[in-house]
Amino acid sequence: MSKIPVLVTGGAGYIGSHAVLALKDAGWPVAIIDNLSNGARSVVPGDVPFFEGNIADRALVDRIIAEQKIGAIMHFAGSIVVPESVEKPLDYYANNTLASHALLSAAVAGGVKHILFSSTAAIYGAPESVPIDEGDAKLPINPYGASKLMTERMLEDSAAAYPFNYGALRYFNVAGADPEGRTGQIGKGSTHLIKIAAEAAVGKRSHVAVFGTDYPTPDGTCIRDYIHVSDLAAAHVAALQWLTEHPDENLAVNCGYGKGLSVLEVLDAVDRHTNLPVKRVLEGRRAGDPPELVAGNERLLETLDWRPAYADIDRIVGDAITWERKLQG
Repeated sequence: MSKIPVLVTGGAGYIGSHAVLALKDAGWPVAIIDNLSNGARSVVPGDVPFFEGNIADRALVDRIIAEQKIGAIMHFAGSIVVPESVEKPLDYYANNTLASHALLSAAVAGGVKHILFSSTAAIYGAPESVPIDEGDAKLPINPYGASKLMTERMLEDSAAAYPFNYGALRYFNVAGADPEGRTGQIGKGSTHLIKIAAEAAVGKRSHVAVFGTDYPTPDGTCIRDYIHVSDLAAAHVAALQWLTEHPDENLAVNCGYGKGLSVLEVLDAVDRHTNLPVKRVLEGRRAGDPPELVAGNERLLETLDWRPAYADIDRIVGDAITWERKLQG
């Protein structure tokens, strides 16, 4: 079966750029729309059609869908910083929920048949137990999670009314970089732990702040399920294939490895890689951070033709640090 053209929103950003590479490697035709607020033109392959603009620009999105004969959309564009969402909730509802509404409206009008949405574990809030199952209560504790949950609901309702199906991939903590060094996290003002730690490891930062040491966890720091960004990109390609093969069904899966690591355990992995300890500065808790988030990933493993290739914290940290060194030149 021939592969349909895919529009990747936010395709010049961190996860989106890895998805573009994974799609290209698997033979899918790709086009990108990105406003470059957090992305970089430099990570876009030269042979991929690139449109600079906002997904809420209906005329632009309509034109791209028609010109590129788009049959599927992978939607990564949006704002993703949890503490910022607490400070600027209206920005998050505008950039995530309202912009997604505009994109979805254009997709329906343009006859797009498959939509993959970049969702998040933040829709679960502070879960009562871990690992988290897809059917668990969705009670987000910050505007970021709420804005993503609203978009999932919009997709669910729309797929029941219009001729398309969708997949919602709920990420846990994404980290690392393309093992071939083609792209990685550039991010302006990143808040991702491994990105920050990698920057500290190569001398771009003086220290790593540890936010909260009094959580109900073994070492007092937050526990997260870290997934290598290239494994996550591969999951998107597998999910797109699934959607094309099951046009009357939708998909919602957690994307993680099913095991958690604390902040201090991650920093220990960074120290192992460099043999030079990164300075740790202990600070108070950040708003909106649950103590522990670990994916129940049975549905992911059972539904999709996917298995992780880089499920090792030392590999994740090593690829992240190698990317930081490349950025240094």
